[in-house]
Amino acid sequence: MNTLTVVDTFGFFFRSFYALPPLKNQDGFPTGLLVGFCNLLQSLYKDPSCTYVMFALEGGGMNKRKILYDAYKQNRQSPPQELLIQLPIAIEWIEKMGFLNLSIEGYEADDIIASINKTANAQNIAVRIISHDKDLYQLIDDNTYIFDPIGKKEIHYEQCLQKYGVEPKSFIDYQSLVGDSSDNVMGIKGIGAKTAQKLIQHFGSIESMYAREDELESLCTARIANLIREGKENAFLSKKLVRLYDDLIPRIDLNKCLMPPQNPMLKILDELKKYDLKNIISKVQSPYDRYQSRKSARKSIGEAQEPSNTSEGFGFKAHLVSNAQSLNEILTTIPQGSKIGFDCESDSLNIQEANLVGFSFTSDGYNAYYVPVGHNYLGVENQLSHDEARLALQRIFTHPLIGHNLKFDLSLIYRIFGLRCEQPIYDSMILSWLYDSISPVGLDKQMLVWFKHTMISFDAIVPKDQNFSQVSIADATQYASEDAAATFMLYHRLVQEFEKREWNGILELAENLEYPFVKVLMDMELTGIRIDTELLESLKIKASDILSNLVNEIFTLSGENFNLNSPQQLANVLFKKLGLKPGRSVKGGLSTDEKTLLAIIDEHPVIPSILEYREMNKLKNTYIEPILRFAQSNDEHKVYTSFLQTGTATGRLSSKSPNLQNIPVRREEGRKIRQAFISRENHRLISIDYSQIELRLLAHFCKDHSLIESFMQDKDIHFETAARLFGEENATQKRNIAKSINFGLIYGMGSKKLSETLHIPLKEAKNYIESYFELFPTIKDYLNAQKEFLLENGYSQTLLGHRRYFDFKTATDFMKANFLREGINSIFQGSAADLIKLSMCEIHKKYAQSDLKMLLQVHDELIFESPSEKAEHYAQEVAQIMNHIYKLEVPLKCGISIGQNWAELK
Repeated sequence: MNTLTVVDTFGFFFRSFYALPPLKNQDGFPTGLLVGFCNLLQSLYKDPSCTYVMFALEGGGMNKRKILYDAYKQNRQSPPQELLIQLPIAIEWIEKMGFLNLSIEGYEADDIIASINKTANAQNIAVRIISHDKDLYQLIDDNTYIFDPIGKKEIHYEQCLQKYGVEPKSFIDYQSLVGDSSDNVMGIKGIGAKTAQKLIQHFGSIESMYAREDELESLCTARIANLIREGKENAFLSKKLVRLYDDLIPRIDLNKCLMPPQNPMLKILDELKKYDLKNIISKVQSPYDRYQSRKSARKSIGEAQEPSNTSEGFGFKAHLVSNAQSLNEILTTIPQGSKIGFDCESDSLNIQEANLVGFSFTSDGYNAYYVPVGHNYLGVENQLSHDEARLALQRIFTHPLIGHNLKFDLSLIYRIFGLRCEQPIYDSMILSWLYDSISPVGLDKQMLVWFKHTMISFDAIVPKDQNFSQVSIADATQYASEDAAATFMLYHRLVQEFEKREWNGILELAENLEYPFVKVLMDMELTGIRIDTELLESLKIKASDILSNLVNEIFTLSGENFNLNSPQQLANVLFKKLGLKPGRSVKGGLSTDEKTLLAIIDEHPVIPSILEYREMNKLKNTYIEPILRFAQSNDEHKVYTSFLQTGTATGRLSSKSPNLQNIPVRREEGRKIRQAFISRENHRLISIDYSQIELRLLAHFCKDHSLIESFMQDKDIHFETAARLFGEENATQKRNIAKSINFGLIYGMGSKKLSETLHIPLKEAKNYIESYFELFPTIKDYLNAQKEFLLENGYSQTLLGHRRYFDFKTATDFMKANFLREGINSIFQGSAADLIKLSMCEIHKKYAQSDLKMLLQVHDELIFESPSEKAEHYAQEVAQIMNHIYKLEVPLKCGISIGQNWAELK
């Protein structure tokens, strides 16, 4: 059956407007609604099931329902001006693109949709309604469903039943009972969703209900029964208001509704340019169209190894190289030692299963070459063989390489061909991150920032549910060549900017630490770590049982079944039904976050159970199940996490697929997850972690004599602090308070946060901090000096010079306080990250060819695998490297532990 897509035009515009950020073009004209509309059009055009499409609009004149009930929709607020000025533009675009745009005076868009739906179904055409309006649920049947374009959800019979507890055919009666405040449909006062569901399940309709009024008392209280009888007139009036008119359009000429073979937005290309919708244009135009008209300076290969006039713009010329002889001739012209921009195309982002589809390169930033290797479609043209590609890559790898996220490309080539690049590498993604660690570092975003250039989008050339191997070689040549040229030019543009700002120290940080670190992470990722899948399976079953028991317990304690994962439903139960004191308001209602619940944990026994449910649910869904899934996907039962070098603002590593950085270990189940990370047979895991690294850095930076002396004598720093604050006799008892203060100051903690952490009055927390600073004035002076530096220069800096920038000029007082706290924290976290990266590079250099394998880094801890008989020896050697990697005012100190699984390493 063919499908007609009907768009609830105004409804979609309104929802799209509020769903997107307040976008504007370069003239300040709002474009959020237009962007949302174009995204919808693009998705419809790419959807092969969208045979026909039409738009339904509100009709002018007196609304027919207003005649029935004057107060209908009178509560509706006027839409914002930013939305109103975009509406006529979008409607004009519909007409320019040649789509059918239907409206009838006096009727609403929903009535048009209902009429179109009835007529289309009669012509054996299925209907998909693009809308978020629940009034349209009454139309759902086997041939009609609703699609929410913002939430990306299809709404069928089951979804209606699940959400509202009634079938679509009874939805009108449901609305007649509960009303609709947004349209000012009154319903019956006092009748809520649960009661309405019960009444409809019993009676079927309001007509039947009033015909059998004597049965009401058997279903509800006398008060509710009386309200139903008193509300009879309102119920029937409400039903007239919510029922849609479905006989307004007796016939549809479907030939006028056909989705055109060419993208319909090509007809409004000038309009898209007028409103600066560059990302939309990149999706609409084919790569060939976009680049045929580009005006670029003519260069030939080998003319210049360093691009000139990089600030003037970006242009490139794509070349397809599909035979080995031509490729060798091109590679021969590249002078030895010159940098090559390099990029790979693959059929997957999972490095363990990805195949090479092709690679691109450039040595001048203009002439870029694409070499197809693994395209796979009917009638595919000539490509290089596996052996030919390997020989060519060997030659390319004799040059220094520039790439954007080179770790992926190098890992792919090593896994498939066993080739390593022994030359220096340069990564424009890392350089972008060092320039600004909180802005997006993707190539597309960076090219917009530095060259005002819109890259060919992946979605524009790779159809939905396909991969790059199915892209035509012609399109792939344009796409991949652009990537190689862009990363080459971006790298040189950034170097130019660093030199202009005299940030040569950060360039040295990149070349001496961050670029070599790429190869360290690459080897760790390719090695992976083994998992005890049987243990994880048992943990999964146990977690499910615990969650099931907790759910039953929570429902019993709250006296109601509800969706525990819905913040709105949970807030309704806690703050309305149970009457607990609410905390702050957030978008969508009252907050139910951990901080809010901890503040009321003693007010009702359900709160601890909810917090326990959340923790267990996170363990199961975020850690147990993903780790198990990854481990079961290969015969060795290993997980191969991806370490993100540019994933944090502070310089710390993060990881994904799966995330191994933050496995909670507060409860037994969390500790058991670590137990599932095991060594191979006849091997042991080794953990080496820096002890109190941030406090040692604090001593180094502030040069406090007593702190330095305590570390030099290897004393318990928290006990020493407690002894000075509270006296020797109370030091053991008060050690935890001293520990919270010591670490809290590093993390920018104020008295309010300290009082919350220690569960003490605010005044007491203030006294602790004041006493601390009286005892350690040099610490206070150092922290104050750093805050002044932050306010004056707009950045904080780590031990090795990594910077984190903050925009104080436009910040509110609240934001400034946050920036100062984050800036101080970044000094210590970032410096600790500097030290462990230095250590990892040194360890990798020494042991890369040995049987000691570095597997994981989790903040201040490194995990290795070694043959059992060598574990102790290796552990001592590595600890020596880490302890002497950098000379501080105080000694660095590492802890060592050895075991068969991660849980044994602490």
